[in-house]
Amino acid sequence: MDPVFNKFKEKLGSFKKAFSKTIDEKAVEVEPVIIEQVPESEESLEEEIEPVIEEETIEAALEEEIPEKGAVPEVISHVSVEDLKKAEYRKKVEDRKKAAEKKKEEKEEVKPVEEKKSFFKKLAPKVGFTQKAKALVFNREVYLDEKDLEEPLWELEMGLLESDLAVSVSEAIVESVKNQLTGTTKRIGSNTGDIVEEALKKAILDVVSANTFDFDEYVKNRPKPVHIVFVGINGTGKTTSISKMTHRLLKSGYSVVLAAGDTFRAGAIDQLGIHADRLGVKMIKHQAGADPAAVIYDAVQYAKAHNIDFVLSDTAGRMHTNMNLMAQMEKICRVSSPDLIIFVDEAVAGNDAVERAAQFNDAVPIDGSILTKIDADAKGGAAISIAYITGKPILFFGVGQGYEDLKKFEPEWFVDQLFGQS
Repeated sequence: MDPVFNKFKEKLGSFKKAFSKTIDEKAVEVEPVIIEQVPESEESLEEEIEPVIEEETIEAALEEEIPEKGAVPEVISHVSVEDLKKAEYRKKVEDRKKAAEKKKEEKEEVKPVEEKKSFFKKLAPKVGFTQKAKALVFNREVYLDEKDLEEPLWELEMGLLESDLAVSVSEAIVESVKNQLTGTTKRIGSNTGDIVEEALKKAILDVVSANTFDFDEYVKNRPKPVHIVFVGINGTGKTTSISKMTHRLLKSGYSVVLAAGDTFRAGAIDQLGIHADRLGVKMIKHQAGADPAAVIYDAVQYAKAHNIDFVLSDTAGRMHTNMNLMAQMEKICRVSSPDLIIFVDEAVAGNDAVERAAQFNDAVPIDGSILTKIDADAKGGAAISIAYITGKPILFFGVGQGYEDLKKFEPEWFVDQLFGQS
C-alpha cells in the first residue's frame, strides 16, 4: 500500500520542515551530564555499622556496671568485653570518616574551573542514570511558546485542509499539537522532525479513535439473527462491501442471508444476486419497484425461520439531498429494526464523503462506516474526518477488489500508514 496517502505524507513533510527550522533556531546545546560518585555521608557510614554509644554514655555505663569489691569475677570480665567491642566500633567509624574526608579533599584540589552551564541545567535536580543516558542522545533542548509555533502550525493547518480534512477536524488536530508542544522544554536529538511527528500522531490517533468498538465482539454477543443495513449513494462500493462482509462472516462460521432492498434499480438486484451465487448464500428479492421495507422484512423473517445468523440488507443508492429516498430509508429501519446501520462511501471522495455521512447520520442515524477504495486514497482526509464528524467509528476499509479485501479498522495501523510505517 505504498501509494496510499502519499499526498498527505507530502504535506506532513512541508510542516515538519517548517517546524524543524523553528527548532533549530531556538534550540540550545545541553552539556553532557556527568554524575560524580558522591562520598558517602557520615550518617550512611554510621548506618552500616551498629549504633555506637557516645563516650560519656559509655563511661557512665561503666561506672554503673563496675562491681563493688568482692563481686563475682565473671561480671567484671563481661563488662570488659563489652567495653572492647564499643571501642572497636568507634575506631571503625573514625577511620572511615577520615578516609572519606581525605578523598573529598583530594577531589577538591583537582577540581576544574567551573564551566558555563545552561539555564535549564542549573535548575535541574540530581540526574539519575536513565536521565543521563537520555542526555547523551537528546543533546539539545528547546522551549517553545505560541509565537514560535504560529508559522509551523499555519503550515500544518493548510496541509490538513489541502488533504481534504474537514475544517473542524483540522482545527482539532492543530489545537492538540499546539497544546502538546507549547510551554514545555523538549530534549531533542539530531532529527528535529521526530518531536512534531509524535505530537501529530497522537493528535490524529485521538481523532480517528472516536467511539471505536469491536465489530466482531459486538455481533458475537447479539441475539440472532443480527440484522445489518447498508446505506450510501450509488457507485461507492456498497454492494461490493456487502459481498465482502458476507465472505468474512462465512469464514467465521456464521450463516448469512442477503436482502435485495435496492428495488429502485433493476440492475442492483441482479448485481447482488451474482455475489450471492458466488458465495453460496440465499438472497431474498422482490420485483423491481417493490417496497424495499417489505423485501427486508421478509428476509428477516426467513432468517428467523431457518436459524440464519445474519441478514445483510442492501438499500437503494440515494443522495442525501433526496428527501423521498431518505424517508424510505427511515421506514426500512423502523419496520425491520436493524442491529447496525453501516454507511458506505469511498475514501477518495474526501469532504463529500464526510458531508454525506453527516447527512445520513442525521436522518437514520448510522452506527459506523465502511470506507472503500482506501488503497487509491492519496489524501486520507475522509478517513481522518468521518469518525470525528459523525461521532461514529470507522468499522472497515475496502482495500481491493477481492472478497477478502475488507480490512478491520485499527486506529494504530491506520496512523502508521499515514506516516509511511509498516
